[in-house]
Amino acid sequence: QVQLAESGGGLVQAGGSLRLSCTTSGGTSSTYTMGWFRQAPGEEREFVAAHDNRRSGTNTYYADSMKGRCTISRDNAKNTVYLQMNSLKPEDTAVYYCAARRFTIATMESDFEYWGQGTQVTVSS
Repeated sequence: QVQLAESGGGLVQAGGSLRLSCTTSGGTSSTYTMGWFRQAPGEEREFVAAHDNRRSGTNTYYADSMKGRCTISRDNAKNTVYLQMNSLKPEDTAVYYCAARRFTIATMESDFEYWGQGTQVTVSS
């Protein structure tokens, strides 16, 4: 049973930074595509970033709203994927979810098979 567990959320002031972590267990491998999504109150869940270890060249994708402000990375030895977020804005306030899929990189929520429970990020103005 694949399991994902996010951590690192919290309250931060606008302009600040946070690093979210997602630890995987139960059969995920370094070949999985890992992604981050977020869902703000009253909004649909939206794509933030994704990373595919198997691709050479461009192997990361970012939402336009986060491009230049976040970096997705992974430590395969620790089965952990990270989302470093900088220059945070109040509109970044959301529950952030880690997701995994067995296949090549994707950005659609429906393409991801496994999900964590989410971690709350609140950015105050």
